[in-house]
Amino acid sequence: MSVLAAIARSSARAARPVSRAASLSLAASAARGLHTLPKLDYAYDALEPHISGQIMELHHSKHHQAYVNGLNAAEESYARAPSPKDQIRLQPALKFNGGGHINHSLFWKNLAPESQGGGNLEAGPLKDAIVADFGSVDAFKKKVNAATAAIQGSGWGWVGYNTESKKLEVVTTANQDPLLTHVPILGIDIWEHAFYLQYHNVKADYLTAIWNVINFKEAERRFVEASKQ
Repeated sequence: MSVLAAIARSSARAARPVSRAASLSLAASAARGLHTLPKLDYAYDALEPHISGQIMELHHSKHHQAYVNGLNAAEESYARAPSPKDQIRLQPALKFNGGGHINHSLFWKNLAPESQGGGNLEAGPLKDAIVADFGSVDAFKKKVNAATAAIQGSGWGWVGYNTESKKLEVVTTANQDPLLTHVPILGIDIWEHAFYLQYHNVKADYLTAIWNVINFKEAERRFVEASKQ
């Protein structure tokens, strides 16, 4: 079993069941060999004007690709490490690049062009849960944006499902740490490479704009599956 397969299965146990589907997909890829960059379901410029095609192309083809390359290199080094001490030294690289690959693979599915329903939260179980847990959709978005904007440095803002409380909760993780405490329903990348070319240092504008291309259908699918547990 590859290192990412172990990480992915650990993630699946900690945040079942939706993260299990995403993580075990990566684990299966790891078992077959090298990790690869996933294809997008839309063109790079399909999220404009909210996220520019230039940002999407750089973010996907350069930044995510770098995490894939780094993960493959780290796993190869881990497999060849002559001692447990040498394997331990590789843990930061495995966590950073493995987390970056897991997080971004989920992030692309979080997004959809407006022409394909992006930004549209229809009546249904996810909307009902948002209103129940946060009071209103507007209050929900404000809480997610506030928590994500408050991240110092780089990281991710998440809406996660707590399998113990059976509620949606806003959670953040630093750097490329994957969400392990909750089932990830949707995540927002707040690294500067996700927005700086278009929004510069104004995180608030980026966080306001991204809701116009959030794939709520995908988020609801994850939520429905998670709430079955």
